[in-house]
This record gives sequence, C-alpha cells and structure tokens, in this order.
Amino acid sequence: MRLVSLVLLFTGWVAQAQTLENFTLTNATDNKKISLSSYSASPGVVIIFTSNACPFDRHYTDRILKLADSYAGKIPVVLINAHTDTEESIEAMKVHAAQHKFTMPYLADKDQTVVNQFNARKSPEAFLLKVNNGKFTIAYRGAIDDNAQSANDVIHTYLKDAIEQLLAGQKIQTTETRPVGCNLRRN
Repeated sequence: MRLVSLVLLFTGWVAQAQTLENFTLTNATDNKKISLSSYSASPGVVIIFTSNACPFDRHYTDRILKLADSYAGKIPVVLINAHTDTEESIEAMKVHAAQHKFTMPYLADKDQTVVNQFNARKSPEAFLLKVNNGKFTIAYRGAIDDNAQSANDVIHTYLKDAIEQLLAGQKIQTTETRPVGCNLRRN
C-alpha cells in the first residue's frame, strides 16, 4: 500500500480539493445579481441549498437565521433554492424570505447549474467553502446538525463546528456528514 501511495504522490495523481467555478444568481429578495466571487475577501462562505416547502427546511429556518446572525461580518451565509416546483417560484421565494425576515441572500438557481456543480442531494444541505487566494473549495458538506426535528435535542453542530475550526485556522475534523431532508429533484 505504501508503494502505491508513493507512486501516486510522485506521479502527481493525488486527489485535490475541488475548486468551484464562479457563479452568478439572482437574489429573490431584491432582484440583484450575486456572484460567488463577491465573497472572495472572506475566509469562507456558507452555502445552504434550501426550499420554501420542504418540512425539513422549515425545521431549520430559525437555526439558519441564528447561524447567519452569529457569523455576520465573519462568514457570509447564502441560501440557494434550486427547486423548480410552483411553490418554489421566485415570487414564492420573495414571499417566503419576507415572512421569515431573511437577512442573507436567497438566490434562485432555477436552471440548476449551481446545484449540479455542488452535487447537492438534499434540502437543506450545507456547504462550507474555504477561500484561498480567491479560489473556493469545499471544506465541509452535509447536515447542519444532528437533529433535524428538534433544535433543543441537537448534540453535534456539524456546520457550526466546521465554521469555528475554519476561523481558527484549524483542520476541519468532520468534512462530510449525511444530510437529512427532502430530495433535490433534477430537471
């Protein structure tokens, strides 16, 4: 096994963290265009694929708002809705954002370009991106925490822990967990 590892290392065939392509989406709350590259001065950015109608997303709404408030000015939190059902339209997104007083961008990915780039499977599914010299790589992906139904019964705060480790310049201990939520259907 060591020989194989050394051969792979010396031939340059070592898996590298995927660098994400820049994207630009429309913020449903104000119709402004927002690009991933607008966050290149931050140490990282949180992307959460979410929806208006999934019950799991409703369970997490308050926790996401609290997370965004806790890290305001440190790590931006961005919501992306890639669902294409009628109740997920941009107009419905505007209403949903207003009802819940979203303070973060709520981006529409109705052609599903970004959800496909991230290969997100569930709603909600969280991604913590690390920024290094203007390049974005996935540092954590998966569940926000370990209890979708009850915030009071959460034991492991996966996303928050990854954010704290990123901000402290530490190695992220848990880089992936299984997200729980509604399936993200592809067109």
